[in-house]
Amino acid sequence: MILVTGGAGFIGANFVLDWLARGGEPVVNLDKLTYAGNPDNLASLQDDARHVFVQGDIGDRPLVAALLERHRPRAIVHFAAESHVDRSIHGPADFIRTNIDGTFSLLEAARGYLGTLDAPGRAAFRFLHVSTDEVYGSLLPGDAPFSESTPHAPNSPYAASKAASDHLVRAWHHTYGLPVLTGNCSNNYGPLQFPEKLIPLMIANALAGKPLPVYGDGRQVRDWLYVGDHCAALRCLLAAGLPGETYNIGGWNEKTNLEVVHTLCALLDELRPTAKSYRDQIAFVTDRPGHDRRYAIDARKIESALGWRPAETFETGLRKTVQWYLDHQDWVQKVQSGEYQQWITRNYAQRAGSST
Repeated sequence: MILVTGGAGFIGANFVLDWLARGGEPVVNLDKLTYAGNPDNLASLQDDARHVFVQGDIGDRPLVAALLERHRPRAIVHFAAESHVDRSIHGPADFIRTNIDGTFSLLEAARGYLGTLDAPGRAAFRFLHVSTDEVYGSLLPGDAPFSESTPHAPNSPYAASKAASDHLVRAWHHTYGLPVLTGNCSNNYGPLQFPEKLIPLMIANALAGKPLPVYGDGRQVRDWLYVGDHCAALRCLLAAGLPGETYNIGGWNEKTNLEVVHTLCALLDELRPTAKSYRDQIAFVTDRPGHDRRYAIDARKIESALGWRPAETFETGLRKTVQWYLDHQDWVQKVQSGEYQQWITRNYAQRAGSST
């Protein structure tokens, strides 16, 4: 048995589905079901006895302690987080509460649980913390990619909250001996991603005939990682990662945001053609405050130590992603609720835009 937090969100749900599809042991899935936590992501597991879903908060110490006592998991895989930079700018309090306070509470619950295990159980137990490359800050065009020894230098409330959680996880290992693993991943994309993030937002807006809002000049660089590859990397960490170590997980796919949008438009022109190219809908809008210019991941450590390397190229992963959204328009329409529309209006309505 493993305990997964945030397993109804984008990466967490992909991990749970992939884990069980590959014959992994049963999963207790704890998710608060905020706006980005979607039970429909797990609909295929409704009658699967290997999946136990619990709606709850990682900050609810009695609930987490009871789940640990009842199910006796051999690992905690911690996805639960507020994760959208723009939302963190508008409302940082939720990010502090979930990403810092929630992680602290979960670490304390895990520490108490570890003390109840016998020696073999303690030796086998792992706390896998899923983090982000954004904790490292921003790179200049000629800078070397982030390595595991790159100092944390977060620039957004979201990144700062995740950096703080990284530090807590590290401290609980060095001070209390909690057998932790940390994975700092680059920008994930793929099925089930909530359409506030770049790729699903662009797909949804393109199909609806709406503007495709690109921040600033669109030349911000990100490394792109297909979510299925990320799940494979996390399985490697659970199987063979060294407790106390951090592993960068990247796709070896540095792309500007504008390149991503152009590639998306070309795929949609091919797969869902209209009278005009979707590129005609691109609109440059006012940049977000403090927008990091470049992220890049050096993922050589996990490859050399554990043998993991992404299976998907950006082109193959993006094609799979676009096709999934085209095939699941009912899912997209359902998650585009009133709250979603209110957020989109709040974040983009005041940004001056011009088509290109």
